[in-house]
Amino acid sequence: MLKCKKYVSSIILIVSLSLIILLVSGFQAFAENTVKQVALSGTNVGEKKQDQKKSIGAVEAFKNMLFGDSKSDASDDENGEGEEDDEQELMENALEFLEKADRYWKKGDIENTLNELDKAYALILDADGEVAIARQKDDLRLLISQRIMAVYGSKQRRTVGTSSEIPHLMNADVEKEIRSFQGPEREFFIGSYERSAKYKDLIVGELRKAGVPEELFWLPLVESGFKATALSSARALGLWQFIPSTGYKFGLSRDEWVDERMDVLKSTQAAIAYLKELHAMFGDWLTVLAAYNCGEGRVLRVISRQQINFFDRFWDLYAQLPNETARYVPRFLATLHIVKNPGKYGFDLQTTKDSLLKYETVKVNKIMKLSDIASKMEVSEETITVLNAELRHKLTPDHEYTIRIPKGSLDKFNSVYNDIPETEKPTFTYARSQSPRSASIHSNSKSKSSGTYDTHRVRRGETLASIANKYGVSVRALQRANRLSKKNGLKSGHTVRIPNGRNLAALDNNDTVSIYKVKKTESLHDIAKRFDVPVAKLKKANNLKGNSIYAGRKIKIPGQKLTCDPPKGKTKKGRVAKNSKKRTIAAKR
Repeated sequence: MLKCKKYVSSIILIVSLSLIILLVSGFQAFAENTVKQVALSGTNVGEKKQDQKKSIGAVEAFKNMLFGDSKSDASDDENGEGEEDDEQELMENALEFLEKADRYWKKGDIENTLNELDKAYALILDADGEVAIARQKDDLRLLISQRIMAVYGSKQRRTVGTSSEIPHLMNADVEKEIRSFQGPEREFFIGSYERSAKYKDLIVGELRKAGVPEELFWLPLVESGFKATALSSARALGLWQFIPSTGYKFGLSRDEWVDERMDVLKSTQAAIAYLKELHAMFGDWLTVLAAYNCGEGRVLRVISRQQINFFDRFWDLYAQLPNETARYVPRFLATLHIVKNPGKYGFDLQTTKDSLLKYETVKVNKIMKLSDIASKMEVSEETITVLNAELRHKLTPDHEYTIRIPKGSLDKFNSVYNDIPETEKPTFTYARSQSPRSASIHSNSKSKSSGTYDTHRVRRGETLASIANKYGVSVRALQRANRLSKKNGLKSGHTVRIPNGRNLAALDNNDTVSIYKVKKTESLHDIAKRFDVPVAKLKKANNLKGNSIYAGRKIKIPGQKLTCDPPKGKTKKGRVAKNSKKRTIAAKR
């Protein structure tokens, strides 16, 4: 009995080891069968190889635990080489998925593009990042990330579905603006709506290209009433009401002939660029509209004063914005409600089929009035004017210019081109280029510092006095501007220069100020007439409130220059003081 007890523990150990060996052999046989099945089924090689590798790895680890790791060095070398090959294959597969995603992207198939990018990124995550492929892994990760960002950026720029990005809210402020359009502003709204028809195809087409909400087409109704030449008190011009600096920022140039803020296509493209920039800044279209009206700087300052940093939507800022801006957004929303359902709000809105898209262009190289072009082509002047709204003076420039004419009228234009009279170049009182390199004042005067002149062609029977009265200048200023004297008078057909602005001030004023002693029975009007000086100017120079004046008083005669000096010293009739700045005239009694 005692001998049996001695061998029981040994027997139990042997049996246990035998069972373990059998189990290990079973696991290995199972792994080999799995590999064969994978090879026959032709499924994803990379993934199954990894499963195989994990199964074999588990068996080897268990064997080493039981029997030691005498063969570990050799197996480690083999496994290292195998793993390196597998990871390289993963990189190649990921690159294939990336190339496939690019092909889908070019076709515009966003859904499949993202699916392929997901597969490529999953393979990158499976790789362990061995030194040999670390750079490949980083490059692929960067490329995949860039593609994903590009796809999602594209999805944000596209308007998908029927829901608008601009919420059609209805509240007390919007209702108030609707009542205003129904009442005192009814004619304005209907007129603006009718004018909008000719611009709709062009503007909506540009909005669609940019991927921004098409409801923004109605913004010019609030801004300008769809008038291409609308000018605000803040010098904002055109359908989209650009001030000069913002227009320049978005590529709208100005010179003495053209102001592109009035060009419908160019100003629309600039407005879209501005709105997209604001949307990237604020992310909320109503806040964007507020910033478009009062400037992004003003809105940012209001946001910065908010006590809670996530209160930055329009209605959170509403009470702190300028009154005009606070009304601006509700007016726009009221417009959307009315045009969407005009009958509900008592409107019968009629549309026309006119469209600015129906035009063609032709180059011209002479100054012509748009009215003359329309007359010779037998089309309405309004059509030619709207098509070429950027022309500031309704004249084609004195250099080559591309003019727009109604579609299908090119042959007619070519046939009458030589019959359209060429117009003289007008005098620009102040013309400035928007280019930062060239800002200048153009005039007919020899000196830029002296201001500008208008011109007048003398007709038969006209005198210096009649011309001066017509233009509101003094005869003396007219004489000085044209170097005329009493002997050298006007001639019919001659062109004279009419001073204005700084020229007029310079010519009316003179370094010499005469002092005159008033005679008996002489009135202020008589003195003004004698020295050809306006009564108002005479009163201003002498601080006179009324028209009464007493004999013997010495008064100043502004701008008066003596043509000849009396003899020096005393005379029987009075005294003349010799002074280049002031002269005293003793009048006869």
